[in-house]
Amino acid sequence: MEIRHATNPTEAKHYTTDQLRERYMMERVFTEGEINMLYAHDDRMVIGGAIPTSQEGLSLSATETLKTSYFLERREIGIINIGGHGTVQVDQETFELDKRDCLYIGKGKENVTFYPGNAESAAKFYFVSTLAHKEYPTQKLAIKDAEPNHLGSIKESNERTIYKYVHAEGIQSCQLMLGMTMLEPHNMWNTMPAHIHDRRSEIYLYFDMPEEGRVFHFMGEPDETRHLLVSNEQAVISPSWSIHSGAGTSSYTFIWAMAGENYTFTDMDFIDMKDLK
Repeated sequence: MEIRHATNPTEAKHYTTDQLRERYMMERVFTEGEINMLYAHDDRMVIGGAIPTSQEGLSLSATETLKTSYFLERREIGIINIGGHGTVQVDQETFELDKRDCLYIGKGKENVTFYPGNAESAAKFYFVSTLAHKEYPTQKLAIKDAEPNHLGSIKESNERTIYKYVHAEGIQSCQLMLGMTMLEPHNMWNTMPAHIHDRRSEIYLYFDMPEEGRVFHFMGEPDETRHLLVSNEQAVISPSWSIHSGAGTSSYTFIWAMAGENYTFTDMDFIDMKDLK
C-alpha cells in the first residue's frame, strides 16, 4: 500500500510538475492479477484497484499500514466495476457486478474477495474506503437502477449525467459519498465554474478514455491554479483547499468520492470565474 501524506497550499505553490504528480496522482491503479492500494492522509481515504485473473480471486487485506486485524474492522468501502462482469464475495454473500454497478460494504465485514466473471473483458474493481464508526448494511446498486441527474449543455461543452450511489438519499454510509459522472459525446468540461469543499476531500478516477486521450485536471487554490495531465484509469487526490475541475481531449467518465466533516452533497464553495487565476 502506497502512502501519501497531506499537503498544504503554501507548499503546493512551489511544486514542480513531477512533485505535483508524486503527491496528488495515482498513476497505476490497475494491474492484472493484483490489488493496488494508496493510503491518502487527506481524510484517511484508501483508494485502489483490483483485476482478478484466476478463480482463486483476490482478497482485500488490511496490510501493515492500517494496524487492524482486517480491512473493514474500522472502515467502510464503496466498489464500482469499470470493466467486464465480475463478482465480489462479502463473508458468505456473493454479489455480481456488471460495468458501472456499485457495491457498498459497511464496517465489520471480515472477508472481501474479488473474482473474475465469464465476460470477454476482465472485471476491473475500483474502490474507495473511508473510516467508519457505525455498521451499515451491504448493498448493491446497479447502474440501471441508479437515478440519473442530467446537467450542463452542448453550448457549454459540459452536457453530462451524474449518478449518485452512496449518499444521504441513496445507499447509506458513515461518511463515504460515491458516484459517477458521464460526459456525453462531444463534451469535455466536467464542471465550470470550479468549486472547493473546504470541509472534505475528494478523489477522482478518470476512465473510458481513448488510449491517446487526456484530461487536464485543474487543481490548486483558486488564485494559484495548477494542472495535472491525466491518462485513462488514473486517479487524482483533491485536498479540501483545492479546486477540482477538468477538460478533456474527448468525452470521458469519472468516479468521484468524498469524505470529511459532513455528509451534505451540496456543501460546495463555488468560485466565480473572475476570481480564478
